[in-house]
Amino acid sequence: MRSFKWVAIILSSVIALIASLIIVVSLSMRPPRESKITTDFRAHRAEYEQLRKMLLDDKDVDVIADWGVLTNDSPISRTPPDGMPIKRYQEHLALLKDTGARAVAQMREPPEARILIWGSGWGADTRHVAVSWLASEPPNTMASLEAFYRTPKPRNPVYIHIDGNWYIWADW
Repeated sequence: MRSFKWVAIILSSVIALIASLIIVVSLSMRPPRESKITTDFRAHRAEYEQLRKMLLDDKDVDVIADWGVLTNDSPISRTPPDGMPIKRYQEHLALLKDTGARAVAQMREPPEARILIWGSGWGADTRHVAVSWLASEPPNTMASLEAFYRTPKPRNPVYIHIDGNWYIWADW
């Protein structure tokens, strides 16, 4: 009878652990709400502006993240490219950490600085949310992220205006 109690306790513990993991994973797969993104953006606008300026000044850089740097003429590197001082790379990383972002990317046509704040998925089924700066208003804007989430799949990437030239960018 005692062994049955221990089996029941262990089985209950395992079920509780699995249920907890499922809840944590499902919550982490949800994109942040538009209100949280705009609040965080306003609280760290200076850092976003600095990331944008630095990235657009670094003409050869496509992506900077804690996993490395991607340039337009080389594969991913764990070190900054030639010509970028290590201190500048560390400044990029510090600003990413301050904003809670994962990476900063530069699109060339049209010019855009995209600061990735959330991503979930695998391979071709990855979803992203970023805060982007564009030189001019993009044609594919929507009123809100919630409206975007209600559109049928497959979805095309969209922009939601925050302030000035700043937008929320979402895909999937």
